[in-house]
Amino acid sequence: MREVAVVGVGMTLFGKHTETIRELGEEAVWAALQDAGMSPKDVQVAYAGNALGRISGQEMVSGQMVLREVGITGIPITRIEDACASASFAFRESWLAIASGLYDVAMAVGYEKMTGATTAQIMEALAGASDTELEADLGITFPGVFAMVARRHMYQYGTTREQIAYVSVKNHDNGALNPRSQYQKRFSIEEVLASRPIASPLNLLDCCPISDGCAAAVLVAKDLAPRYTRKPVWVAASGQASGFFEPGSDVTVLKPTIAASQSAYKQAGLGPEDIDLAEVHDCFTIAEVLHTEDLGFAPKGEGGPFIMDGNTAIGGRIPINTSGGLLSKGHPVGATGLAQIVEIVEQLRGQSGHRQVQGARAGLAMCLGGFMHSDAGVVAVHILKA
Repeated sequence: MREVAVVGVGMTLFGKHTETIRELGEEAVWAALQDAGMSPKDVQVAYAGNALGRISGQEMVSGQMVLREVGITGIPITRIEDACASASFAFRESWLAIASGLYDVAMAVGYEKMTGATTAQIMEALAGASDTELEADLGITFPGVFAMVARRHMYQYGTTREQIAYVSVKNHDNGALNPRSQYQKRFSIEEVLASRPIASPLNLLDCCPISDGCAAAVLVAKDLAPRYTRKPVWVAASGQASGFFEPGSDVTVLKPTIAASQSAYKQAGLGPEDIDLAEVHDCFTIAEVLHTEDLGFAPKGEGGPFIMDGNTAIGGRIPINTSGGLLSKGHPVGATGLAQIVEIVEQLRGQSGHRQVQGARAGLAMCLGGFMHSDAGVVAVHILKA
């Protein structure tokens, strides 16, 4: 396998946009090409992450449509759908295409347009990321699922409601420092606890918002990296695992996260203690607690106090979601995985301004796609190194 570098990244502001996915894609892809100092004609293969085409109305050939706007045509373009991790796997396939030796330059892009639909329509579409026949059609929604997970974690480990709410406080603090974050407002624990109930014990500020946006990255083979950048960021590892879906499994443990992260750590020759910052899939506050434990940053059951004590804040032992995460930065489903990559790349380059993690050399991006039968559908874990 060849070494692969990220030489260009770009993304839009996440939030409510009047622009179409065509326009959002053009902005982010062009920004990534400009960042790499690259012509559209240099790109040899592309992978496009998108999950909710039924909402935007462009369910098929959307990758070709988005990339055509910047002059990327004629090459192999493949759309990837893996729920919230769609863009993570667009990145993984781009890496594999180059690492295998088949191509030298790849574009990974993820995009989603959600705000043109009603909340009910969005919830119905997102239900497709579960077992629709045995779960969604019976009324099980993702807020309900993670509310049950939170209740179990609180019962099993003594995690407090305040500890869970602090995830939102921390991530909104970080989002307030990110000019591309959907929400740039800080909240107190009291405000999180007083926000509108959604699914007990989770309230509105425990949940990520409906968002629009696009993110993109350009990857190249090692020998081409000096042509495009003086600060390549290396893809040290790419891990992937699907759910085990075992009857009676512990809902506070996501085995695909453990499996994908262990694979990534082994590939990179690193452990959790070597990671300087991480972006994780905080669709709900309790999710970040679980990921903090399953990725090995805190012992199982101790994620709540570990986060509350400031270990995952900027300046802490392992800063998590310096971008603001899904809770503050926003969650345009098909774009989220690559937005995580953009944050890690810019942090490792030292380009993150007031939210910069000083001396960062290794970053981890973890994204979860779908949830069914008490387990994550699929999980991606990438490790990048400066």
